Amino acid sequence: MSVTPASLRPWHLWLVWGVAVAAYLLSVTNRNSLAAVGTDAASRFHADASTLSLIAVVQLFIFSAMQIPVGLLLDRFGARPIIVTGMIVLSMGQLTMAFSENTPTALIARLLLGAGDAAIFPSALRVISTWFPAQRTPVMVQLTGIVGSIGQLVAVLPFASLLHATGWTIAFGSLAGLGTLFSILMFGVIRNHPPDRDRDVAINTATGAIKVVRSAADVRRGFRESWMHPATRLAFWSHFTAPFSGSAFAMLWGFPFLTIGEGLPPGAASLILAAFTLCGVAFGPLVGALSTRHPLNRSRMLVLPIILIQVIAWIPVLLWPTRTPIPLLILLAIAMSTGGPGSMIGFDHARTYNPSYRLSTATGIVNVGGFLATLLAILFIGLAMDLQGASTPAQYSMDTFRVAFLTQFPLWTLGVTMIIIERRRTRIHVGLQKPKRSTPRNPTP
Repeated sequence: MSVTPASLRPWHLWLVWGVAVAAYLLSVTNRNSLAAVGTDAASRFHADASTLSLIAVVQLFIFSAMQIPVGLLLDRFGARPIIVTGMIVLSMGQLTMAFSENTPTALIARLLLGAGDAAIFPSALRVISTWFPAQRTPVMVQLTGIVGSIGQLVAVLPFASLLHATGWTIAFGSLAGLGTLFSILMFGVIRNHPPDRDRDVAINTATGAIKVVRSAADVRRGFRESWMHPATRLAFWSHFTAPFSGSAFAMLWGFPFLTIGEGLPPGAASLILAAFTLCGVAFGPLVGALSTRHPLNRSRMLVLPIILIQVIAWIPVLLWPTRTPIPLLILLAIAMSTGGPGSMIGFDHARTYNPSYRLSTATGIVNVGGFLATLLAILFIGLAMDLQGASTPAQYSMDTFRVAFLTQFPLWTLGVTMIIIERRRTRIHVGLQKPKRSTPRNPTP
């Protein structure tokens, strides 16, 4: 049985997706471009720990704030103009960063980067929804996340090496130039929908069902209805809780912790961060397959255990009396790498229980969760460092980092509590579980 429309050649399908997912990989590289050069940024901008966190927080804040508007723009204009515009804005941000020499300019640069980055992944999801058969969507979403995560590895190794070999301006300017070239490529290749269709639809080739991929015209009503469904809130909290530890580690605090706190050489620290990325790539297909096979038990079988694994891995690192043994640091990286694939389950929740006409709105709500938690984690760690008097890289130490990383535990506690609550509400809502009957206050004997 063919899985593509008769008039659509397979190479065309994969070319469009390939360009979209390559754009996502590049956006992840740009998003994490401060990860391996955090100490360089602190020296360049004369920034203390809180200010360094603020630079990353601004990026994540605007990214999160743009998710709902981006979803609405995708419904109005389709994937092609939004993903191209996003890449152009992202490139402008990196060009600004290339020539920035003070904190205010760096904040503007990261604001632009966050705004542009916000459009890339939702647009890639839109391409999947409109170009691929509906029954292949879960696998393609996981595959997109896996390929995109390689951008973290590019940021940690090649980009950091380029910066140290050539300098700040050339390294960030190169990312800006690459983004500009990709904007041209995407404009030439990506289309809103296959040539045999005149609007954005999702087709199930097994059943022949056709659904228009469009959110509710009433923005407030669409947002309210999406958020009121407990499955959307379950998806939000799943995406909030699973990935933030690894994201905060990879985006800003991991490299300084490993090199200054733990005393590892930069090469060894880069390898540990590379292990984080590569293990995430390896776990993605497994998590995706389990999510597909057990759609009614995703939270209990996957999301909650993934969170627990990360918590358990952090405990010995934070309690170790001396410098942490390298095997424990590698295990920590492996544990955190499960968070990315685990967070993608949130999109499965949203897609399964929300009607297609408000799919983009629900996806935007879910995508806010993980980046909101990452924003808070980065900010809390920076504030904790400052409160201990470790405001600059010269004052960083193993003990100050370990105290600062304790700020992750309240976020895990909040997230797990809400997952448990919303999971129960979702199961009651869809008829998988009966609500508890309240006991009468004065039962008759």
